[in-house]
Amino acid sequence: AQEHGSAALHAQLTRRAPWAAARIEPGDRTRVVRALELVELGALEPRRGDSELWTAQMRHPTLLAGLTMEREALRGLIAQRVEAMVAAGAEAEVRRADAAGASRTARAAVGFRELLAGDIEAMKRRSFQYAKRQLTWMRKLAGVREIDVTGRRAAEVAAEVLAGVG
Repeated sequence: AQEHGSAALHAQLTRRAPWAAARIEPGDRTRVVRALELVELGALEPRRGDSELWTAQMRHPTLLAGLTMEREALRGLIAQRVEAMVAAGAEAEVRRADAAGASRTARAAVGFRELLAGDIEAMKRRSFQYAKRQLTWMRKLAGVREIDVTGRRAAEVAAEVLAGVG
């Protein structure tokens, strides 16, 4: 990537896996390189509609555990995490990335626009909305075992997950 640049790698991906190249921006070096790695391994195939990642026909029995939390507790943890990110310099990091010409993918990250605008409360709201969408998606997965972690220690949750594996 350093030697030839993202555009040249994207052109190579276009020749080898056009369906993948069509979904990746030429300037998104990380995704282009990863897609080429997967092509090289023979692990990148055209999409066939919906994901079959968590179907009953999986090759190996798998426990699909979905960690959930009471909404207000989740909102509080997200707010704490955003505050910690801001205190650690996330706003300055976003400004540097913007000045350096951040990719479209980077700009789509939750909080990028909000931090650029200095709107920490909007970042908290958007992060919580994203978490709710993730929970909705998770609950639609076939066979997911929901585990409520509200007010529980990590060791206790881990023990419950392990108990479900056996």
